[in-house]
Amino acid sequence: MPHVRTIVLTIAALLPSGATVDGGEVTRLTLVDAKTNRDVGSLENGAALNRSELGAVNLRADVAGEVASVRFTVDGRVFRTESTAPFALAGDNQGDYNAWNIAPGKHTVKATPFSQSAARGEAGKALEITVTVTGPAGESAPRSARYETAALEPIAPAETVKPGAVEVRGELKKWHKVTLALGGPAASETADPNPFTDYRLNVAFQNGERTYVVPGYYAADGNAAETGAAAGNVWLVHFAPDQIGAWTWRADFRGGKNVAVSDDPQAGEPVAAIDGKSGEFVIAASDKTGRDFRAHGRLDYVGGRYLRFAETGEWFLKCGADAPENFLAYDDFDNTTNNGGRRKSWQAHVRDWREGDPVWRGDRGKGIIGALNYLASEGLNAFSFMPLTIHGDDKNVFPYVTEHGPFTRLDCSKLAQWEIVFEHADHLGLYLHFKTLETENELLLDGGDLGLERRIYYRELIARYAHHLALNWNLGEEINNASTQQKKDWADYFWDHDPYRHHIVIHNGASHFDLLGPGSRITGFSLQTNRPDFAGVHKRTLDYIERSAAAGKPWVVACDEPGDAGHALRPDDDAGDSHIDGRKNGLWGNVMAGGAGLEWYFGYQHAHSDLTCQDYRSRDRWWDVCRHMLTFFNDNKIPYWEMHCDDSAISTADGYCLLKPGDVYVVYLKQGGDTELDLTAARGEFTIQWYDPRNGGKLQTGAVKNLTAGGKARLGPPPGARTDDWVVLVRRTDSRR
Repeated sequence: MPHVRTIVLTIAALLPSGATVDGGEVTRLTLVDAKTNRDVGSLENGAALNRSELGAVNLRADVAGEVASVRFTVDGRVFRTESTAPFALAGDNQGDYNAWNIAPGKHTVKATPFSQSAARGEAGKALEITVTVTGPAGESAPRSARYETAALEPIAPAETVKPGAVEVRGELKKWHKVTLALGGPAASETADPNPFTDYRLNVAFQNGERTYVVPGYYAADGNAAETGAAAGNVWLVHFAPDQIGAWTWRADFRGGKNVAVSDDPQAGEPVAAIDGKSGEFVIAASDKTGRDFRAHGRLDYVGGRYLRFAETGEWFLKCGADAPENFLAYDDFDNTTNNGGRRKSWQAHVRDWREGDPVWRGDRGKGIIGALNYLASEGLNAFSFMPLTIHGDDKNVFPYVTEHGPFTRLDCSKLAQWEIVFEHADHLGLYLHFKTLETENELLLDGGDLGLERRIYYRELIARYAHHLALNWNLGEEINNASTQQKKDWADYFWDHDPYRHHIVIHNGASHFDLLGPGSRITGFSLQTNRPDFAGVHKRTLDYIERSAAAGKPWVVACDEPGDAGHALRPDDDAGDSHIDGRKNGLWGNVMAGGAGLEWYFGYQHAHSDLTCQDYRSRDRWWDVCRHMLTFFNDNKIPYWEMHCDDSAISTADGYCLLKPGDVYVVYLKQGGDTELDLTAARGEFTIQWYDPRNGGKLQTGAVKNLTAGGKARLGPPPGARTDDWVVLVRRTDSRR
């Protein structure tokens, strides 16, 4: 046990002895050895602590009475709120104490108890002490615990913007991220006025008749991903221009209590020096090529079953990774907890990081950036993640200063580090699937209503990330308990406040048939199934497609969690039949129904599961199968956006048919063999080619090469492996390609 010098007892309580308060009482602050989790002794007012003698320590608030949470402040600044015992200043993982990285100097520590969780309800009898810390640094806190470090050792801002000034940052090119950095009011993550609720920055960008009103956000020193800063005077606005030429901009910056969530343009008061400020910049054409989304433009919902790129007019069929849902629970992101030991290093993908790829603070971020590089190298084009897993399965991902709230205080450096990852994904051609909530926390913010907390959460997501070109806002995974009106209100908020009106989906849970039709802002569905053999994907995809079309607003229907919870898509070395069933029933089941593609869930009964995966290579062989599907549709220029499913057009019951009648037919045969294709209503000559969905490659020729329409025609046997699954492409000879 480390040596501790004797401390004289002179505790200064904030309320008179014997006072009774509903929120209970903090009776003492106990110093704890963070290595052994043993008590060192009571920490009294006026104590002197030598860091070289103490080593790694934490501080616990011992309480009496009905105490549900304790809020710690250090030097007058909120440091942490704990809603479960032990109430530890630097946090713990089920009694395994984190280290408190306390800086040399004199510090005042205050612990205040509350009658409800997250520092809500009645405040009880607080305890405040002053300690003097000397000696060189002992063992530091985990590098993910940025907020604890920054609270005691604030980092000088690496860059600031002069008050009233505006800097234009980024490449001034079409579809590229252009950022306005404004020198606004100085604040901090925990300051009053609250910079996240009590200021509203919107900037109107105009080119000819086209105007976008883009929300801005508080960004500390404007470089918080690098500095870890929680304070500063920089406010950022990100814009993705969709026209070349001159764009003008004008700032609308207002302050006042909760003005950020008001849609009244006159709410609050103008913020001097910034409100009304204007300027101009000129946008050139993009120079990007390949997978980079800046070469393709924004991905838009255009009223049909597929999304379309605004620049090239290309249609989008997705395939990627749905797991792990706690993708963002990452060591190298600031202030990320390790509940359940589920925080990730993504170490297996450090080797996939390439020279010139982004990092922050030296070499941080290589693992998660490498993970995205790997997905892109496999030909995938999508991945999903949850920005908020408080009360959920994982509990380690949240945008807030602490996991226990308040849910109106955002962590500037963590969110800036997320942006580095999302921006890299854009450049790799990886679609961002924001699963904003999950069933366990769907009512966490405002009880499900569109109140202050929920509006702030949505506004911050939009302000910080809506400039990305390919994304959807998923209102939540397995949403079951929210009312129809609540769900509609959520969707309305995204539609009304996202200047680019990105694709909005919701995930079952409930069927959400109550959201069908033009009266809802929902533009698509995120389907989950529950069969280990993936059976039902085809039928259920088709059901949502047909229901939405009949209701007057076609949905983009993706299957984002095919399979069951326990097994689903298993690792390569434990695949069983999951890769065969996944290919036949899941992968091709969705796209042949007219679905918009899939993301793959990893069952919890297997290694690298939905919560534990840190290596996408665990499914390396599976990603090849996904790439083969995308290659077939894209490289062979299949006009799937003009086609629809009609399985009755083939004679076999164990297959699917996607067709543009009289022009092009895609037939999927699960067991190979021969089948009849109904061409009774068609005219002309057709060619027949075969594609191997197991191994990919070029189109092949079977025994029958051509046929004449006007009746039911046999396609003949496949060119090999006659009992395995095959794709048959039947085109009219003069069909345009």
